Amino acid sequence: MEREWDQLSIETPELVDLEMPVAGIGSRFIALLIDYLIWLAFILLLIVLISYLGPSTEAAPGPTSKWAVAILILIPFLIFWGYFTLFEAFWNGRTPGKRIVRIRVIQKSGRGIGLFESMTRNFLRIVDQFPLIYGVGIVSIFLTKQHQRLGDLAAGTLVIHDRTHLAAAPVESTTRTFTADILADVPMAPAPAKLGPSYPVERLRVTDLEVLEGFFARRLDLPLEIRAQLAERIAAGLLTRMGISAPSGTSTETFLEETARQLREIARLLPS
Repeated sequence: MEREWDQLSIETPELVDLEMPVAGIGSRFIALLIDYLIWLAFILLLIVLISYLGPSTEAAPGPTSKWAVAILILIPFLIFWGYFTLFEAFWNGRTPGKRIVRIRVIQKSGRGIGLFESMTRNFLRIVDQFPLIYGVGIVSIFLTKQHQRLGDLAAGTLVIHDRTHLAAAPVESTTRTFTADILADVPMAPAPAKLGPSYPVERLRVTDLEVLEGFFARRLDLPLEIRAQLAERIAAGLLTRMGISAPSGTSTETFLEETARQLREIARLLPS
């Protein structure tokens, strides 16, 4: 039974907490079933191919025939392992089954997985399948807080639900944000008049610019949903500090980029 209420809380380098629902056995089983059906279709095509090549391999000399048989045994494993590995590594943590069910694999840090993580978690898929129908994997998922099978534990990954509509929760002034008191914030200089009243960035601080620069440096490494959610939460904090509403007709990242540009102009005016 899947516990849909399990949440993964990730504190990003921007000191913004992201809450993501962790996928359990139910959704993962459906995704796996779809992927197995697709994989089975590949195997059936392979069987058809072997049926045409069989007579020619039997007529080959002894060593050649043995190599041919070994290769034909190896191919199904490569298709099985490569199917999951390549899709997850190069399709943003998704296989076709995961995409249909709207789940994905990510690193525990919230970043997308790469080829190394995908190879590791799927190499151990063979162990997770034992003794029958993912017995080891199911036990591991139930016993771990973040529903991780052995492959996930080894690769440092987990499976989460995609969020099609991301809404950022308002950032209260009393919560710990990237402008927490533990940081030695330096007040910004007064904003030049040319910046206009719509972006009162003089109310922001140097650490706000550092947060923005950190987000810009790593946003391409983040899955799109996490990137959008993180941008929304950072923007909510900036808007709260500036005491303004989100500008209409402007995307969240465009607002962040413009805010950062104005903050850089002010930072250049500070005495060294």
